[in-house]
Amino acid sequence: MATIKIKQVKSKINAPKVQKRTLEALGLRKMNQVVVKEDNPAILGMVNKVRHLVEVENA
Repeated sequence: MATIKIKQVKSKINAPKVQKRTLEALGLRKMNQVVVKEDNPAILGMVNKVRHLVEVENA
């Protein structure tokens, strides 16, 4: 099963509430925090919504 590493690289302070909640749902609470998630359509859709706040790489 494929996994991806998601790292928050920008602050969520000025982001809309929907994007803040998406980051929380991904498990990102602080800057430079990295989480490893399964590579599935639901996670990729969430990452797409906050792509300007995160960096993604294959794990």
